[in-house]
Amino acid sequence: MTLTKRIKLSFMMFLEFFIWGSWFVTLGTFLGKNLLADGSQSAAVFSTQSFGAIIAPFIIGLIADRFFNAEKILGFLHLVGALLMFQMYNATDFGGFYPYVFSYMIMFMPTLALVNSVSFNQMKNPEKEFSSIRIWGTIGWIVAGLCISFLFHWDSVQGVTDGLLKNTFLMACIASAILGVFSFTLPKTPPSAVKGEKVTLSDILGLDALKLLKNKNFLIFFISSILICIPLAFYYQNANLFLSELGMENPTGKMTIGQISEVLFLLLLPVFFTKFGFKKTILVGMIAWAVRYLFFAYGNANELASLLIVGIALHGICYDFFFVSGQIYTNSKAGEKYKSSAQGLIALATYGVGMLIGFWVAGLVSDAYKISDTSHDWEKIWLVAAGIAAAVAIIFVFTFSQREEEAQRQNDAASH
Repeated sequence: MTLTKRIKLSFMMFLEFFIWGSWFVTLGTFLGKNLLADGSQSAAVFSTQSFGAIIAPFIIGLIADRFFNAEKILGFLHLVGALLMFQMYNATDFGGFYPYVFSYMIMFMPTLALVNSVSFNQMKNPEKEFSSIRIWGTIGWIVAGLCISFLFHWDSVQGVTDGLLKNTFLMACIASAILGVFSFTLPKTPPSAVKGEKVTLSDILGLDALKLLKNKNFLIFFISSILICIPLAFYYQNANLFLSELGMENPTGKMTIGQISEVLFLLLLPVFFTKFGFKKTILVGMIAWAVRYLFFAYGNANELASLLIVGIALHGICYDFFFVSGQIYTNSKAGEKYKSSAQGLIALATYGVGMLIGFWVAGLVSDAYKISDTSHDWEKIWLVAAGIAAAVAIIFVFTFSQREEEAQRQNDAASH
């Protein structure tokens, strides 16, 4: 890969996640404080991510893989996204905001697959080359959070009171317009499907990979992946609002500690995976969710602020040890023929079905423990989330058989 292509792909990744991090982290606070949305309304807004994830395979499978270059569709979606983001910036109530955020997420979620497609198309060895490109996405997310807290102070107590969080949508709008135009200069990524080749619903949704569910261990992992997305949704929907209500200074900037942790634990994951195996690795990820929520439940913005910081920092273990190791496990189970469809199926199950259920549950729990328009009983909310994560871990530890995994690995090695 030439240096020019590497720089272009890195800048593309940076902007892709800078856009998402510009508004998504503070969305719960904006909805609660500025649009006065209740838990159910916030859940409806966050659920647009899940609907986008469910619809994304159709856009990729029916359009991007068959008719147009990936970089051109990427540019088009981000330019339309910029217009929708500008409308979100101008919205003054929930009714005026929701249609635009729903439309935006339908446009945005497919771009997550498209930036990967554009990147992979330029690589001879994606396993070695992709991480050095993808890391710029995490850096983009971090920079967005630092800008909101430390450069513009939009998430300060005064900033939230003055309604400055709406500016996050304007920042995302500008970045989206830049990426939309820039995408047309990216390396050409032509459609991957052969002309005249028939496409089926099974191909698009990765349903061919459903036969993997005949394997008991994979079925348990699949169900666990859906269930663990319930406590994950609590974090996305409530964490920034929680920190703001507690009075923590620069909450969005401090939440970037989670992304920095993500990078560090991503480097440690292969070592942990090799030494301890899949079951222990993914179990550590599940337990980390329960521990972080216990820290959130009993921490505060004063003498116990360290509990909140550690809870945020656990994001690296929570995400990498469950989701990334899960992707590796899925890849090993799928075999060459079903690799893509298996990853698509897991993405549909987690970001689609699992998160959809999770946002709904988080909304109900938030409403159940709402004290007033500006306060919640956060201890009870986080204890519910911790309890769900702990329950999933207990189910997993008693049903997933590492012995069967080792036996199958030995059989596969012997057959080769």
